[in-house]
Amino acid sequence: MIKQTIMLTKPASLTLKNLQMVITLKDGAQTVTRPIEDIGFVIVENPMVTFTVPLLNELAGNNVAVIFCDAKLMPKSMLQSLESNSTQGESYREQIGISEPCRKQLWKQLVEGKIRNQSSLLNKLHKDGNSLKPYYMNVLSGDIDNREGVAAKVYWSKLLGPEFYRNRMGAEPNSLFNYGYTLLRAATARALLGSGLLPAFGLFHRNRYNAFPLADDVMEPYRPFVDELVFHLYANGETKLDERTKLILLRSLFCDVHVVDLVRPLEIALSITTASLSKCYKGIEKKLVLPELR
Repeated sequence: MIKQTIMLTKPASLTLKNLQMVITLKDGAQTVTRPIEDIGFVIVENPMVTFTVPLLNELAGNNVAVIFCDAKLMPKSMLQSLESNSTQGESYREQIGISEPCRKQLWKQLVEGKIRNQSSLLNKLHKDGNSLKPYYMNVLSGDIDNREGVAAKVYWSKLLGPEFYRNRMGAEPNSLFNYGYTLLRAATARALLGSGLLPAFGLFHRNRYNAFPLADDVMEPYRPFVDELVFHLYANGETKLDERTKLILLRSLFCDVHVVDLVRPLEIALSITTASLSKCYKGIEKKLVLPELR
């Protein structure tokens, strides 16, 4: 089931009633309700939005990603449930006890999937994606020779021109990529929690200040789906992060993704990928189920 995304841009008071989220605008102009079981994401942009504790607990219990934005309206933090899966204690032990060879093989698959999808996007946009084939065909265990980084230089040059430099603090449209990736990261963390996995234990990303390194790992093959939306915005001259571009970037969570010979919305595909990762931790499977961009 596709979950709803609710963006709160105006001052509002949010409460819980009969397992429904009640949203009352603080100017008294409108009150709406949404069944919590239908909600996947709540994005809070306005600092004058208030929640009751029972509502927050119910949202967390239903694995709803509540994302809080900073003064620049960029996603900054997320409410995280500590009980998103009934067998998560067992899953945590298996995740922490993963062998080094297995960890490296999983990261290899993620890097291959990312570069393949980057190649597919370039071909889809008539920009010579075949130039990336030597990179995704020769990824070593653990990507010890950094094929991901080398391929990225070729990819960005082909996608947006040799003058473009991908950097969080860089010129437009970097802010669009930042916003899209942050939403994707939150959706990935939500999917990991739903599969009983702890986002704090990564495969490759290990920054001590990073609370969700595993989300950063797993989202890699999904990044090109965000890139496609940003490319079209940029091509149409829409390079600023505003209400319209944010709404368009939100669509990335629901775009069609080919996975296991099926077409599913991206947020569902993420759950399929994280479920396969859990099986790999358990030793049931060795191959991740990854998305294909077509």
